[in-house]
Amino acid sequence: MRSLTPSRETNPRLVLAIVSTGVLLSSLDLFIVNVAMPAMADDFGAGLTELSWVLNLYAIVFAALLVPAGRLGDRGGNRATFLTGLAIFVIGSALCSAAWNVESLIAFRVVQAVGCALLTPSSLALVLAATPPQQRAGAVRLWVAFGGLGAALGPVLGGVLVEIDWRWVFLVNVPIGLAALAIGARALPSPPAAGGPLPDLLGAGALIGAVGSLILAVVQGPEWGWSSTGVLAAFGVALVLGVVFAVSSARHHSPIVDPALLRVPNFVLAGANSLVFQIAFAGMLLSVTLWAQNVWEWSALRTGLAIAPGPLVVPFVAVGAGKLIARVGAGPVIAAGGLAFGGGLLWWARAATLAPDYVGGLLGGMLLTGLGVGLTLPTAFAAGAGNLPPQRFATGSGVLSMARQLGLALGVALLVALLGTPGTPAAALDAFQRAWYVTAAIAVLAGLIGFAVRTRSQAGPAADTPAHTPEATERSGDAAVSA
Repeated sequence: MRSLTPSRETNPRLVLAIVSTGVLLSSLDLFIVNVAMPAMADDFGAGLTELSWVLNLYAIVFAALLVPAGRLGDRGGNRATFLTGLAIFVIGSALCSAAWNVESLIAFRVVQAVGCALLTPSSLALVLAATPPQQRAGAVRLWVAFGGLGAALGPVLGGVLVEIDWRWVFLVNVPIGLAALAIGARALPSPPAAGGPLPDLLGAGALIGAVGSLILAVVQGPEWGWSSTGVLAAFGVALVLGVVFAVSSARHHSPIVDPALLRVPNFVLAGANSLVFQIAFAGMLLSVTLWAQNVWEWSALRTGLAIAPGPLVVPFVAVGAGKLIARVGAGPVIAAGGLAFGGGLLWWARAATLAPDYVGGLLGGMLLTGLGVGLTLPTAFAAGAGNLPPQRFATGSGVLSMARQLGLALGVALLVALLGTPGTPAAALDAFQRAWYVTAAIAVLAGLIGFAVRTRSQAGPAADTPAHTPEATERSGDAAVSA
């Protein structure tokens, strides 16, 4: 591995502040856009099926490009990659704020996703390059904290901005991003590039097409008919492109998913848990937003305040889970997280009524889902990345992050299919209850998958990677950012 020793002129605190700004903006984006969905629907006169692609296509493109973007950063320089990604993200945000219909908004969200994919992996690389070795663990924790801050502030800030105009949820990124670009161009370090071959761009394109076709089939199935030509064709395209992706990953010298990763202890289990759990997470977040604004007719601000207790619980639970993992192992903690998350959804399914009742109908479920996220995401990510060899830290972490993003896209698609287009309040209640029951079952399934994760002592010699290195802290922290 090449040296990450910082240059004498580099200010580690300034570097951390600059790159964490990009992490904060990307973390805010998920929660803010969810809160803004009903306002976008009203403005464009669009239905949930069409508007769901504002979330889905962003997540798909972001997921597919994460690993190639990380390799491009290593190949051509992380400073240039970060600044390019941030500039693209800012441009995409400005374009989103000027969107004139749903189609243009979806296209501009893809621009945002490309920028976010470029800046995310390179941001932590710059933090490590700028920070002395003995201070890197603390720097990574602060980097993670900015992601957690975005999750906590997102619902409330999104509510405030939507009360002004939903376009501000995108426009707010522009001045902050431009300031970070101006300062970063002068202050960010330039660690040496590693060179090497180009990543598997064909595989990335096949992955985007496969997941996009699968989601098209799921979203349009209720409207077109599950046996219709369009839905069957979409399933067929997804299958063909999935095979292309698998073959490309097996043959390419720099694949999206390195087949060697599949032999790392706990890696496949952690990736599967992340994918399935994020399906439930996406369904939870979008459903509670739609329920509060469309059924209870709450404002975006009141909805954001109602959601906020869940994300606020996560960092406290994640910190406390460390002691629990040491006593019972990672598998039982992940399983408990899935059960708690599913319990929160069952709370809503049983307690939520057409008459607004936040304390009795919503708050308990919100707290339980926050508990589930805090127990599951950091634990599963650390378990999956903890046995990676040093030369695969970045690639393995990128694949796990990719699994979570794909889960988000699939979760939104599944929720859209489950909700349908209810025409009466009673039908809406039935649709949401059905969606919450199904999503709860998916969360429990994720917990069962995670229960099979082995502890370090069970995993054998390959699991003896030091637990308190900066790399290990990075791997645990990345999950907290996603939470």
